Amino acid sequence: MAEIEIRLPKMGESVTEATITNWLKNIGDTVAMDEPLVEVATDKVDNELPSEAAGTLVKILFEKDQVAQVGDVIAILSTDGPSTEAPAPVAAPAAVPSAPANEPVNTTETSSNNATPVGSSKGTDGRFYSPLVRTIAQKENIAAAELAQIKGSGQDGRVTKKDILAYLENRQPSSASASSSAGATPVVAMQGAIQVKEPVVLPNSGDEIIEMDRMRKLIAEHMVMSVHVSPHVTSYVEADVTTIVKWRERMKNEYKKREGENLTFTPIFIEAVAKAIKDFPMINVSVSGTNIIKRKDINIGMAAALPSGNLIVPVIKNADRMNLVGLAKAVNELANNARNNKLKPEDIQGGTYTVTNVGTFGNVMGTPIINQPQVAILALGAIRKVPAVIETTDGDFIGIRHKMFLSHSYDHRVVDGALGGQFVRRVADYLEQFDPETTI
Repeated sequence: MAEIEIRLPKMGESVTEATITNWLKNIGDTVAMDEPLVEVATDKVDNELPSEAAGTLVKILFEKDQVAQVGDVIAILSTDGPSTEAPAPVAAPAAVPSAPANEPVNTTETSSNNATPVGSSKGTDGRFYSPLVRTIAQKENIAAAELAQIKGSGQDGRVTKKDILAYLENRQPSSASASSSAGATPVVAMQGAIQVKEPVVLPNSGDEIIEMDRMRKLIAEHMVMSVHVSPHVTSYVEADVTTIVKWRERMKNEYKKREGENLTFTPIFIEAVAKAIKDFPMINVSVSGTNIIKRKDINIGMAAALPSGNLIVPVIKNADRMNLVGLAKAVNELANNARNNKLKPEDIQGGTYTVTNVGTFGNVMGTPIINQPQVAILALGAIRKVPAVIETTDGDFIGIRHKMFLSHSYDHRVVDGALGGQFVRRVADYLEQFDPETTI
């Protein structure tokens, strides 16, 4: 019987797994090429996945509410008709497909996933061990008895890749075998890494306990990871945006009548950021190990709040190549799709720099957390009327101006204070030098 494996595709930057929410086909059903096969949910979007081939669905390897990793085989199609085999349990992790050119490659994970699994799938304790876990155990000379002592966080207590790597980071030298296998590459733990345990919090009488939803759990993990990976530094600049406020007030009704949509401040801010990135391209980078990846494209993500209270970051691709009208339309389309849960996977991929508007909530400034694997993020504060000293040829005087704070957080491993500060100052300069005769 000719079988075709259907794998979970990569669905966004930093997305490594997805939850199966609903199978649209049953075993024995005929599936056409590109016909919706399964619904999945990630921390970014909920999506229908089309079939990569035509045939009969003979195996479903992940049931509803189970989590699959990118590259896992989630189903099998037959081109020769239905199979009499019973559905298999959760599939073993498969090789992760190569990352797009604009995303850093985790070489450690890729090489492990591509290794040939060895040994029995069941240990001396009767637990199932995936090919990846068994491969890591062999490379690190972990005997079956030692492997059985590792506490598993997977289904039925199974040891996951995360479990075994965490064990290796804390493994005592005496636990390791005196002799290492030829060609084995040890897992190198971060020097000085501190293991921090979360406090156990007990509810008081009358307290309400609210379980985090799936998306909030993943956001929480991503934020903790970002702070752990990148030493954050934040620089602040105040910008006078009086010219922009007056220009928008003059143009917004005409734009709304012509285009049928609102003209917000966001496209003007993104235009200034894109110009500043062209001036300071080392802000538009990512870090992979000891390598700095300098991005060719300027893809600006804009953090958007969802009705659920969670956040999502749709991306404006090649923002530096768009005029103000193009940016305004892109901003409105992505924001509307985010609010209505209509974003596509490609809408949230490939971001190289992120902007978040904390002023929407009346905040004057903020200290945003970097959206990995980027190295910087800009928070836009609320625009306020404030008294300011205005310099003229006839002397200084006090006047009312529209001002806002720009808060720029950056990864101090690769962005020093000079670069981080100069960049946000340049953004402010572009805003303050906005041409009031601009047409849109």
